Amino acid sequence: MITKDRPGSALRTLDRLAALPEHPPVVVVDNGLDRAVTEALRAHPIGAQVLAPGRNTGALGRNLAVCRAETPYIAFSDDDSWWQAGALRRAADLLDAHPRLGLLAARSLVGPEELDDPLNELLARSPLPPDPGLPGRPVLGFLGCACVVRRRAHLDAGGYHPLLFFGAEETLLAYDLAAAGWGVTYDPSVTAYHHPDPGARPGRVARMRRNALLTDWLRRPVPVALRNTVALSAAAVRGEDGAAAALGEAVVRLPAAVRLRRRLPPAVERSVCLLEGSKPPKSARENPEKRRRV
Repeated sequence: MITKDRPGSALRTLDRLAALPEHPPVVVVDNGLDRAVTEALRAHPIGAQVLAPGRNTGALGRNLAVCRAETPYIAFSDDDSWWQAGALRRAADLLDAHPRLGLLAARSLVGPEELDDPLNELLARSPLPPDPGLPGRPVLGFLGCACVVRRRAHLDAGGYHPLLFFGAEETLLAYDLAAAGWGVTYDPSVTAYHHPDPGARPGRVARMRRNALLTDWLRRPVPVALRNTVALSAAAVRGEDGAAAALGEAVVRLPAAVRLRRRLPPAVERSVCLLEGSKPPKSARENPEKRRRV
């Protein structure tokens, strides 16, 4: 679990995790700077390991937790999300039965009304073809506070990327897991609860738009990254929410993105294009001569 400056919410989430029949060991990364909060988290009866990096690590706090964890599978929570009773056992059974499965995206129910997160339907309707070696529906996205990952796969893929920090950081990890040969699927039989703060989240839209563009420059073909840069620039001119801030922040990080750039394998790029409904670039298309020989 990652948390920052929300002790009430974090402690309530620990209460709910402690009530699970699975009794999972818990690692908490406290991204805040208040030592009293850190000590309150350590004093909770669940007996969590509480890591205090002394700075806001954003989503990279999950990487710290994975390195500290000793279990083969890791379920992520934020300080406003927790797991349905039996969900973690179900996830572990699926991971046991499917050794190529790297990450399992769960169904997320939002708020006291337990409404389906809109992402659930998008994942359930993924156009990626079924894989007989994997459960559920193959996807290339997930909700960071509602997923279970194989620890070895997370480490193999490099975890969350430091350039993104926070905001729509999940897509790049899904790409990297697939590029490393791991399956990423959505299975609604595994359920998480998410009770986000109803208040405004300043800068959230800008961070998400920024990270979407940086993900393109880190992994996608240059024509795709250029096209989406032009599109974000046009959105900034039109005054769309967060577009100008996203573009400015992305430009600052662009040299690092180019330096750290690593193209997706052609098969993964084709899957991304299928999800987008776009045509794969020539470099990612299947060779028709090779297809005829197979």
